[in-house]
Amino acid sequence: MEVDLSIIIVNYNVKDFLENALRSIEKAIEGISAEVFVVDNASEDGSVEMVKQKFPWVKVIANKQNLGFAKANNQALKIAKGKYILLINPDTIVQEDTFKVLISFFESHPECGMAGCKILNPDGTLQLACRRSFPTPWVAFTKMVGLSTLFPKSKIFAKYNLTYLDPDVITEVDAVSGSFMMIRREVYEQVGGLDDDFFMYGEDIDWCYRIKKAGWKIYYVPLTQIIHFKGESTRRSNIDEIRVFYDAMRIFVRKHYREFALLGLILKVGIVVRGLIAMLGKFIKSYWDMVVDVFVVLISFMVGEFIRFNAIFALPKYAYPEVLIVPPLVVWFSLYSFGVYTNRKFSIGFSLLGVWFSALILSTMTFFFKQYAFSRMIVIVMTVFNTFFIPGWRLVLRIFGKIPFVNIHIIAKRVLIVGTGSRAVSLIKRLKRKTSENVKIVGIVDYDLRKLGQKIDDVEIIGSINTIEKVIRDKKVNDVIFISDDLPYSEIFSIISRVKDKNVNFKLALVSSDLVLSKASIDSLDDVPVLDIDYNINKFLNKFSKRIFDIFLTIPLLIFVYPLVYFKKIFGREIGNFGNKILLLPKVLTGKLSLVGRPLDSPDGQDYLGKKGLTGIVQISEAEDLSKEEIERLNTFYARNQSLALDIEILIRTLIRLFSNKKKI
Repeated sequence: MEVDLSIIIVNYNVKDFLENALRSIEKAIEGISAEVFVVDNASEDGSVEMVKQKFPWVKVIANKQNLGFAKANNQALKIAKGKYILLINPDTIVQEDTFKVLISFFESHPECGMAGCKILNPDGTLQLACRRSFPTPWVAFTKMVGLSTLFPKSKIFAKYNLTYLDPDVITEVDAVSGSFMMIRREVYEQVGGLDDDFFMYGEDIDWCYRIKKAGWKIYYVPLTQIIHFKGESTRRSNIDEIRVFYDAMRIFVRKHYREFALLGLILKVGIVVRGLIAMLGKFIKSYWDMVVDVFVVLISFMVGEFIRFNAIFALPKYAYPEVLIVPPLVVWFSLYSFGVYTNRKFSIGFSLLGVWFSALILSTMTFFFKQYAFSRMIVIVMTVFNTFFIPGWRLVLRIFGKIPFVNIHIIAKRVLIVGTGSRAVSLIKRLKRKTSENVKIVGIVDYDLRKLGQKIDDVEIIGSINTIEKVIRDKKVNDVIFISDDLPYSEIFSIISRVKDKNVNFKLALVSSDLVLSKASIDSLDDVPVLDIDYNINKFLNKFSKRIFDIFLTIPLLIFVYPLVYFKKIFGREIGNFGNKILLLPKVLTGKLSLVGRPLDSPDGQDYLGKKGLTGIVQISEAEDLSKEEIERLNTFYARNQSLALDIEILIRTLIRLFSNKKKI
C-alpha cells in the first residue's frame, strides 16, 4: 500500500507533550495513508514505554544516547516510505485539517519542494521562526544588533523573520521552522537528509538552503496552523542553548560562505560579538551585585579625588587607568574571599570585613607602587565611603526585600529539593509551615524524569539529577537540599562536584528531630534543621591558600631535590615510592596534583574531596590495610577540616614516617 505521508517526531524527555502531539496527529491523519515515527533520544521520562502502550501503531526508534536533532531525524528519513515527509516537534498540537491542507497545496504547486504552516505560541501570537530569510551577513547583522526588532515593518531591517509581511498571506520564503517542515520525497532523494554536523539549531536553515540551491521553492502556507510549545526539550536537558546556537551558526557560515571570504568573516565576527553580548547579559543577570559594587567603588574613588584635589581625574596621567581598574578588582577579590558573592550574599557583616580587608590591601599598595603613593587620603575616603555604601545597599534590600516599584524579590532564598520520598514531603511541609516569605521552593529534582511535571504538596518536579546543573542555572537556585534517603552519598557528592562552581549552598536535610550528628555544622533554614555539606577543601580561601602553599614548597623541591632523584633513576638506581612521588612535583606545580590530598590511586570523579596528593591523611595512616569505607571516611574528614595547619601537620608526619623507615606513604 502506497503511503502518502510519513511523519517523523524526534523526542527527548517531553512525554506529556508527545502524548498530546500524537493524539492530535491521530485525528489529523484520518483519511490519509500515513505512517508515524517517534525517534527517542534516550529519554528518562518513560516516553518510549508510553508510546508503545498508548500508540501501538507508531513506529518507535529508541536510541541509547542523545544523538541530536539531525541524526535522529535521519534515522527515520532513511526508512520513511511516504510521498511526502513531515518533520514535526513533539511539543506541538496540529489542527484536524493541517496535513490535508498541506498535501493539497503540494499537489497544486509542483514547484514547491518544502512548505511550513502558520505556527502559534501558546498565547496565540505568531511564532516568528515559522518564516525566515537566510542569515546573509546583512540579515544576520540587523538581527544581531536589534535593528529587526526596532523596525519590524522595514523591508531593509526586518528580513530575518519577515515581520513586514502579512502573516495570513501565502508567501515564498527562504526557510520555515524546523518544528514543522513538510517536504516532497523526490526533494529528499535529491538533496539528502539533515546535516549530522548540526547537533541542534541550524540544521533546518541548512536543509532549506540546499533545497533552494537545488532549484525548488519553499512556501509559508498560513491556510492552517499548529501550536508550538517552544523549548520544552532543551528545558529538560543540560544543553547550553546559547553556545549550541552560535556553534550552529558558525557551522552554517563555514559551510555556505566559504567562497565569500569577506562576507563570511563579517558574519563570523557578528556571531562572536552576539555570543559575547549574550554571555555578558547572562553574567550581569547572575552577578549584578558585583556590577553594583564596581559602581560604588568607582564613585568612592572619584569622591576621594574631589576631596583630596578639589577635582576628579586630577592624578598624574601615568596613574591611569590602573587606579580605576585595580581598586574594584581588589574589592571584588576581598568580598569574594569572604563569600559575599557566593554563599553569603547580602551579608552585612562579611561585606564589612571584605571592605576593610580591601582597604588593608590598597593601603599597603600605596607604600610600594608609585601610582598610589600620593593617594593615601583617597584610600581613606574610599574606605569610609565603601564601609557605608557596600553593606548599605545590601541592608536596604534586606529591609525591603525587593527592588522598589518593581515587584521582584531580590534576596528571596531560592531552594531546590533533591528527592521525592516521604521525607521530601515532610521537609516541604515544614518549609511551607515555618519559613518566611523570603524563602521560595523553586521545585523538586528526582532521580530521573519519569515523574516530571508531577507535584508533591503543590511543588513541581522540574528535573532529574542529570539535568540539575541546568535547573540550578535557569531557576537561579541559592540552596540545594538533599534528602539522603533517596540518594546514595556517592551520588550526592558527585552532584556537588559537578555544580560546585555555581555559587550554591549544599545542605543535607535533617527531617527527624531525634537525629544527632557530632562534629558537623548544623544550620537552619528558618527553623528547618539542615547539615551544611560545603567542605573546607572547596572554599575559596582554603583553595587559594593551599595553592600558594603548594607552589611555595614545590619550587625549592624542584630546584634542589627533583634533579637528584631524576638522575638517580636515569642511572638505574632504586628510588622507592617516595622518589616516584618526587618525580610528580611538576604536576603539583601545574595544579594537577597537590602536596597533600587523597591517595593517587583514588577513583576519578571525586573532586569534591579535593585533588589527589603526594601524601595525605590516608597515606600516613598507621593501619596497613584500610577498607574502602575507612579510606572514604578519612578522605571526607580531611576535606571537611582542611586547613594550612592540617596540611603542615600531615607533611611533618610524612617526614617522620620517612626517616623512621616506615615504608607506607
